[in-house]
Amino acid sequence: MTKTTTGTTTRSTTGTTTGTTTGTAPALGIRALNRATLARQLLLTRSPLSAEAAVEHLLGLQAQNVKPPYYALAARLDGFAPEELSALLADREVVRIVTMRSTIHTHTADDCLTLRPLVQAARDRELNAFRKGLTGVDLDRLAALARELVEAEPRTMAQLRAALLAEWPDADPQSLSVAARCRLPLVQVTPRGLWGGSGQVALTTAEHWLGRPAEPVPAPDATVLRYLAAFGPASVKDMQTWAGLTRLRDAFERLRPRLVTFRDPAGVELFDLPDAPRPDPDTPAPPRFLPEFDNLLLSHADRTRVVPPGYRGRAWQGNQAHRTLLVDGFLAGVWKLEAGALVVEPFGKLTGAQRADVTAEGERMLTTMHGGAAYDIRFGTVVAGGRR
Repeated sequence: MTKTTTGTTTRSTTGTTTGTTTGTAPALGIRALNRATLARQLLLTRSPLSAEAAVEHLLGLQAQNVKPPYYALAARLDGFAPEELSALLADREVVRIVTMRSTIHTHTADDCLTLRPLVQAARDRELNAFRKGLTGVDLDRLAALARELVEAEPRTMAQLRAALLAEWPDADPQSLSVAARCRLPLVQVTPRGLWGGSGQVALTTAEHWLGRPAEPVPAPDATVLRYLAAFGPASVKDMQTWAGLTRLRDAFERLRPRLVTFRDPAGVELFDLPDAPRPDPDTPAPPRFLPEFDNLLLSHADRTRVVPPGYRGRAWQGNQAHRTLLVDGFLAGVWKLEAGALVVEPFGKLTGAQRADVTAEGERMLTTMHGGAAYDIRFGTVVAGGRR
């Protein structure tokens, strides 16, 4: 029977766990958590999965902007081409919709119709902050009118807001927009999101775009298991951070008999699937170029498994996120494309071997994403950003 070490834990291929414990569960060090998370995120070794299967496994890709989902898959998949994801969007196999943390995500059609109902409670809480601007507005009527408008033809938010203002002229315009977005599962129709051919944001309902109804609000249990498969080992608070939900403890407790537990260096209880990968913490982690807002950096309450404490906030400037660079599995710098150059800005000094590996990964990323376009690769000096 073979064994792999996991921080201070030894895990056999049978799924049993032995080793040093913190409290009643084995302890996992930061590097063990890092390697486990990278393996789940398809960042330790590039995956042969299709783009659609990867979007499903990752429970969606954060997509405030058009290009990040493409770069996210380029970092994770072997043989990925941007046209693959673009074709899925055009064929309505994946969609762009507000879900977790009130942000736009690229989801499979099936996940769009299940995850959006799951996080509806968070959208209802978000809407509560805008009640003052909605005095006198019947929200059920607003939802019905907005649905009728966007299902008659896709509308921009400005067009939808103008139509709602005509009905409720004394309401706050922004609050009307938020109400429509929170009450309805609005997807961004193509050509928005297509590679090399995106357009302005126009909206219709997920049900209308996909030609089938949304699922009833599901119990979170199945999503807990999927979250652990993509982001574990993780705490209850970690998943609540990812989903933008509260009160998930009961779901974890129901699932406890099916899960294994660990402790992080601070003693926080972590849950995991028994047979999920937990590689040796010394497993090599090649450099990876990630897009802005990548879920790897946003889906845990404690981000030290990826973000060294000294670099906290360095990937942000105000409310804007930089594209990020991983070296040895951890945040190590930012990058950008400008004037025919890939500019890499490390936070600290890279060794000669690390610079060579980063350069090789940069060349691969450029080939995948930009074909034969000529880019120089330059190493610059980063300016510290804000805190996030």
